[in-house]
Amino acid sequence: MTSLPKNLKIGVVRGGPSAEYEVSLKSGANVLKHLSETHRPIDIFISKDGKWHINGLERKPERILKNVDVVYNALHGAYGEDGGIQALLDHHGVPYTGSNKFASALGMNKFLTKERVKEIGVKTPLYTIVRDGEDVYVRAKDIFKNLPHPVVIKPVDSGSSVGVTIAQTPVEVLEGLQKAMSGGHSAIVEEFIAGREATCGVLDNFRGQKTYALPPVEIFPPIENNFFDYDSKYNGQSREVCPASFRGQDKKEIERISALVHEALGLRHYSRSDFIISPKRGIYFLEVNTLPGLTDECTFPKSLSAVGMSNKDFIHHIISLALS
Repeated sequence: MTSLPKNLKIGVVRGGPSAEYEVSLKSGANVLKHLSETHRPIDIFISKDGKWHINGLERKPERILKNVDVVYNALHGAYGEDGGIQALLDHHGVPYTGSNKFASALGMNKFLTKERVKEIGVKTPLYTIVRDGEDVYVRAKDIFKNLPHPVVIKPVDSGSSVGVTIAQTPVEVLEGLQKAMSGGHSAIVEEFIAGREATCGVLDNFRGQKTYALPPVEIFPPIENNFFDYDSKYNGQSREVCPASFRGQDKKEIERISALVHEALGLRHYSRSDFIISPKRGIYFLEVNTLPGLTDECTFPKSLSAVGMSNKDFIHHIISLALS
């Protein structure tokens, strides 16, 4: 296990203003629990309205950050993964876990991510973007006419599986756009590809490799659902298997693409990429998550366990990476 100085002041930031607030609280709680075995971590809570707290007291971020040597970022979604908190921590010179502000913003934007992975030859479903302010009625008709359907619709800048709709008819496309774009979001629309769902984590500087791909996890959505949505992910309705039973060639390719995407987007420390494996059309990259969750329901800890790495060792490892 990576050795960290015993007197290191580690702040764990959790909560935040995004739709993934509850998951962030759980991820942060797991990090605090494991760090408490070796250190005295500082619980930094951000409320839904963006106010920072330490020891239950509201304080300005700059005052709180004076008390820490490094931050473990357990925020998910908006502000935590889009470069917001990263810019603040950079401004105050505080090292932190996860990708920097530019890579975080790129990874959070599903459209820009797809544009980048296409440049490096990674296959992804046909897609288009509907920007905030466009006429959704006109765009819904255009999408139904020009994209193979059904289509998958989701906010362009939310966490994986948040606000997802699968639409088969023009009315469903319109309703999916309205749902994804509520609150001023743009939406990404892509062709639905049937197949096996997989996700694959990546870890920096592990076992002698600069970018180490963890074993892929296969995800089995609830029987009554035909895709892996946010509710089934965090309410224990889905089933995950790790290591997955993909044939050797597919497993290697999923791992290769995950590492390639991690490097091409300039991500650091760790990430997780999602895939569809079509029996006829092959492997398709869907999106990347720059701060995978660490709750009991999340897939990333399952991958760590498959290679014999405990959550505690992982947490120490990425804090060490942040400090270096």
